[in-house]
Amino acid sequence: MDVLGFSIGGYVAQGLVLRHPDLVRRLVLVGTAPRNGELANDPRIPQVAANPVPTLEDFLFLFFTPSVASRAAGKAFWQRRHQRKDADPPSSPESMKAQSTAIGEWRKPRGERYSELRAISQPTLVVNGNNDVMVPAINSFTLCQHIPNAQLIIYPDSGHGALFQYPDLFVAHTTIFLDS
Repeated sequence: MDVLGFSIGGYVAQGLVLRHPDLVRRLVLVGTAPRNGELANDPRIPQVAANPVPTLEDFLFLFFTPSVASRAAGKAFWQRRHQRKDADPPSSPESMKAQSTAIGEWRKPRGERYSELRAISQPTLVVNGNNDVMVPAINSFTLCQHIPNAQLIIYPDSGHGALFQYPDLFVAHTTIFLDS
């Protein structure tokens, strides 16, 4: 199967391919980090991310850059997201605590830093925004440096939600990668 992991889902995708390499044909990692990767340093992130029902301003801060173009793309995505009839329910406090625990565990070192990435032999596409406040873009470079068959795309003037800011481009790049 082909696997796409976004943000914490990228941690899950890495774990899946490392535990079951025979199941994964190609891997797409978006806005994510390797185990024990570089941390975000804005002290507002935990506060804003902990809001059970994020506001538009929360969402823009976490997923987009402060530029006019990025904020406009964020607002357009926010509108599309709220048009869905099957919208996801807000995260429960229990889910948010479990996610925080999982992120904390992922940040702990295990053995030689980044060594497990060398075991990922599948073609891997790594994508991020150039100004991701939640998962710094340097982590994407690290993934690409240590996964033997990885390629990297960094979208300009974008943050954690680069795939939302450039949806058509992201789909085109991902399709080319999966079909190659």
